[in-house]
Amino acid sequence: MAVTALAVCTLVWLNPFTYGPVSSVPPWLFAAFAAGSALAMAAPWELRRDCTQGAWCCLSGVAGLLVLALWPRDAALPPYEALALLGALFLVAIGAALARRLPPFAQIASLPWPWWCALLPWITAALVSGVMALLQYFGQAEQFAPWLNWAPAGEAFANLRQRNQFASLTNIALAALLATCVLSKRRCAPGRAAWLAAAMALLVVANAATASRTGLLQLGVLASAALLWRRDGRTLAWLGGMLVCYAIATLALPWLAGLDPSTHGMFSRLREGDALCSSRITLWRNVLHLIAQKPWLGWGWGELDYAHYMTLYDGPRFCDILDNAHNLPLHLAVELGIPAALLVCGGVLVWIVRARPWRETDAVRRAAWMVLAVIGVHSLLEYPLWYGPFQLALGLCLGLLWRDDPAGAPAPAAMRQAPTLLAVLALALVAYAAWDYRRISQIYLPPAQRAPAYRDDTLAKAQQSWLYQRQVRFAALSVAEVTPDNAASMHALATELLHFSPEPRVIEKLLESAQLLGLQGEVAFHLPRFAAAFPTAYARWQAAQPADPPAK
Repeated sequence: MAVTALAVCTLVWLNPFTYGPVSSVPPWLFAAFAAGSALAMAAPWELRRDCTQGAWCCLSGVAGLLVLALWPRDAALPPYEALALLGALFLVAIGAALARRLPPFAQIASLPWPWWCALLPWITAALVSGVMALLQYFGQAEQFAPWLNWAPAGEAFANLRQRNQFASLTNIALAALLATCVLSKRRCAPGRAAWLAAAMALLVVANAATASRTGLLQLGVLASAALLWRRDGRTLAWLGGMLVCYAIATLALPWLAGLDPSTHGMFSRLREGDALCSSRITLWRNVLHLIAQKPWLGWGWGELDYAHYMTLYDGPRFCDILDNAHNLPLHLAVELGIPAALLVCGGVLVWIVRARPWRETDAVRRAAWMVLAVIGVHSLLEYPLWYGPFQLALGLCLGLLWRDDPAGAPAPAAMRQAPTLLAVLALALVAYAAWDYRRISQIYLPPAQRAPAYRDDTLAKAQQSWLYQRQVRFAALSVAEVTPDNAASMHALATELLHFSPEPRVIEKLLESAQLLGLQGEVAFHLPRFAAAFPTAYARWQAAQPADPPAK
């Protein structure tokens, strides 16, 4: 079981494969299936009554969050968005249950269980990914396809497809090494210290290769946390060496790869920053404006991109489809309302204050707190918790930090089987979601590449999907031509899909069908929004319009 947990929790970070219309879905399904399989095989379970009582409290909080997300608003929550939220919470629960499989310090092959399910997988995945990232950085990724995602020379993200996510993985592994080795009261033997130095150097160099400002900030947070727990010469030496290694790598990597340091690397990113329309400052200003429009209940879960398209701002506008606020508290506020955001964030802060991580002495629990800090920093700047590996990592940390009384009364016999039932339910749901996703993905493939059962009447068969309805309708809209005969149905479909993906092809079909139906007021409403959101596409569409648009 220990080796299974190690393999499963490592592979969720290394999976290179994805396909279909939503690139994040196959990796999430893989992560959920792998974690559910490991949980189903886990035994024994030693749940205590106080642990189950805490679990019921957490379930109550989750139920409250789902009620807020499902609360009726202007647009109904589609099955995909509802189940994506439920699936994320489910994967967090699986991670927490997996971390609680045994008493925290039960030994398996001379290592406590947390090493097998969390610390070793994080370290292993980060080291392997670090090698992958350097291969990408030096332009060698193509030789290892399909096991390593391609990236242009000078970029590094391993198989996580985003450099900030990969930088977070390197810092998660650094957190594990810092907490269990550097902050340990026992000095490392010379041989072990050499291996530790090599591992930390690889992680820091790989982090530097990403040129991720988020990764640099996380590195500073980890150093601060380490100093909070232990301030002595040995800790300072390790942290100083880590930061010096990062600085050297930042300077040397572009030169070694034959790139111009003035246009590549961290110093270039810090000096140049982002363009006004793509900066986080502009994004957050827009989100704050949207929050002010609907402060109490928000725009609805999954409705941020629609809200952004529908709103004309007085100042600068974020120049892309905005489907996440790149800040978790702001995202909760804009989609669920300020009260919900305060409730969730306030609850987290109360839990942290009551747990008093600054007084922690156990190495594994320190590692869990540091990993939570890494995920927290990332969540203030992006949205890692929308992805399976980070959801699983969050659950593992919560499981490792969960305290129960070893002398407490055992949980009822029925409750001791709850983790197994959770795993079986997860596997069943993931199997259905994977089958349905494969079915609807066929319409996005050339006919010759489709599965034999879906080569004829592909769209009609895909339309039977319940979970991925909007992905199928989006494909149907994309290939259809607007005509006087279908203008009404196309108009209804395009109006619905504005809530799914308000992009030019949807807006154009909406405008064309509205013109055919004589809905000039609606055309006048959407034209300035189209022009503001996608000026290039709007100009191209306008140039292609006849002088006198047809009317009904």
